[in-house]
Amino acid sequence: MANLSPRPLSLRPAAPAGPPTASTVVELNVGGEFYTTTLGTLRKLPGSKLAEMFSLSAKIFTDANGRLFIDRPGTYFGPILDYLRCGQLPTQHLPEVYREAQFYEIKPLVKLLEDTPQMFGEQVARKQFLLRVPGYSENLELMVRLARAEAVAARCSRVLVCAVRTEEDAAHCAESLRVLEADKRLVVKFGPWKAAPVIKDLLDSVQMDIEAQGYQVAYDYCSKKTFLPRLAACEYFYTFLFKWW
Repeated sequence: MANLSPRPLSLRPAAPAGPPTASTVVELNVGGEFYTTTLGTLRKLPGSKLAEMFSLSAKIFTDANGRLFIDRPGTYFGPILDYLRCGQLPTQHLPEVYREAQFYEIKPLVKLLEDTPQMFGEQVARKQFLLRVPGYSENLELMVRLARAEAVAARCSRVLVCAVRTEEDAAHCAESLRVLEADKRLVVKFGPWKAAPVIKDLLDSVQMDIEAQGYQVAYDYCSKKTFLPRLAACEYFYTFLFKWW
């Protein structure tokens, strides 16, 4: 358990006396994961948050065994240390390591991770597309709220979604949306957007981001039992199925 009172950084150097140096050995407790490194490694990038955390003026916490305590996910701190020690890039859990590299402000590692195919596709391609979809994050939250509201004593929940890429698509759906509103049926509407990805790309992203929150979800065209839109609008209405057990 970490002590509740911080104290100034005071470490035992490798030499018998004197202030802490780059060779000073540091024992860390990062979110319950233990690491041993040197002060020089932690301060390798001056100006980073990690280096600042271990400056002489920093106030830090210690755990019951005297280890310096950082209240962050410890699993992904190892790759940060490996990069600082020898420039080794991680090959697994890139989004999580990327998040921690941003937190500690390890800017060279952040840039290298952004250039990997996985992170480039997520940060530059997909996320930039989703920023062009009005209200995307808010709509995700609404979908989850609607699904949870229907979950009482049920094995699954269904959320009706309308996805339109262009203003012309939206015009095709207008009458069906009016019918839904008159029937007091809730529908989550995505779009239109000004970007190249098509409706399936949007729906795949919605499924991916909801699953990333821990939900089991799948989507398909809207069935006649759920809602029968006008013929011209059928291709724009989908049912997202949340499975609870």
